[in-house]
Amino acid sequence: MKTGMSFDWRPIIFRGIESEELDYKAAQNWNNLTRAGKARFARHCMAMANTKGGYIVVGVGEDKSGRPCLYTGLNDRQCRSFDPTDVGNVINRFSDPQIDFDVERPVIDGRRYVVFVIRRFSEIPHVCSVSCNSELQQGVFYIRTADASSRPAFKASEIHGIVQRALRNQRELLGRMLRGILYEGRKTLAPEAKSEFKEQMNHSYRIFDKRKGEFSPENGTLWELSVFPSEFIMEKFALSEIQRAVDNSISTTLESSFIFLEESEDSYFTNVAFRTFSRERKQYWQAFSSGLFHYVTVLDKDKNSLRYEDVIRFVSSAVHFLGQYYYELGCTDELLSLKFKISSVEKVRLSGTGGKSSDAAYTCRIPEIEVKLQRTASDLMSGTVGHSARIIREICERFNLPQGKHVNLEKLLTDFLETRNI
Repeated sequence: MKTGMSFDWRPIIFRGIESEELDYKAAQNWNNLTRAGKARFARHCMAMANTKGGYIVVGVGEDKSGRPCLYTGLNDRQCRSFDPTDVGNVINRFSDPQIDFDVERPVIDGRRYVVFVIRRFSEIPHVCSVSCNSELQQGVFYIRTADASSRPAFKASEIHGIVQRALRNQRELLGRMLRGILYEGRKTLAPEAKSEFKEQMNHSYRIFDKRKGEFSPENGTLWELSVFPSEFIMEKFALSEIQRAVDNSISTTLESSFIFLEESEDSYFTNVAFRTFSRERKQYWQAFSSGLFHYVTVLDKDKNSLRYEDVIRFVSSAVHFLGQYYYELGCTDELLSLKFKISSVEKVRLSGTGGKSSDAAYTCRIPEIEVKLQRTASDLMSGTVGHSARIIREICERFNLPQGKHVNLEKLLTDFLETRNI
């Protein structure tokens, strides 16, 4: 997966816990596997593709208690046996339609691993097309469950979930066709709603101000993201609904730059919101029962410069999460107002943009940057790359970066987001 951006595979390889989106296999040679052994890989791939997408890491064995924590890696011959073309041809003989996945072979701490990067189905779910011993049964939809099992979908709720995802994919395709037309004549936030949301925002600011010193904001740039629904209803959602939407929107992601899976364990309820304050991650966010979402983080500076790659990671991760989050809340067609605000950026340089010109030329001359966007949740989901690119370009404009310097931005975004199971 050549993206032009560096990726750290450690969070995936060394997570040490199998899950709905992560499976480990001991070191082995693909060419020595029986047909049933290869069908087992196909079952895991179909199951993950029919659920959220995910990763299969080869080269991690289990200890005596069954924990995947023996990081042996593969020898050169084993690693070469997982040829992407050969593996892809075999796996997709068992699936209809074919599964969209890559086979990566990263080297970590001198050890070679093989990682299957499996993407969630984009149009219709994958059905098993060929039976194989006890591993696969023709005509079955396989799913991945929370207990790290890849099994047939046999419950009504599981079949319903697959159908719902397929319908959502069709809506996303339609959204791509109608983008732009959908926003003619849409209403903006009503004055009374602005007042109510402002009160909640002011309260959120006060909470953050009490502890912002823990973030060492003087060492970085302060990034704030606010999202407002089109109307204010104090208890529009139950707090349990908010928590479930957050949990369902967070994946086991590679190089996540927004909300992290482990953060949800440290989150807690207030009277009106679901809140996290992570000193380690330098992140604070609140998801209100009114639908308001408020997020603050610090992106560290390196010699008074902000990395272009960090901007790409943060913005695309944020747009992806928000589309998923508000979709989970049922706000598919409700117009959302997003505001990105970046503080402490005066005289900060934007580095790592490439090209022959000196990065020193791309310097912000204003103390704050604001970028706004209005879109529905369904549009954020169907147009994550386009909306992320627009926001990134507007942010970089404030650093006086010419539009022509965004080399292959959409390709970088697409490749990065694909590693995050989109």
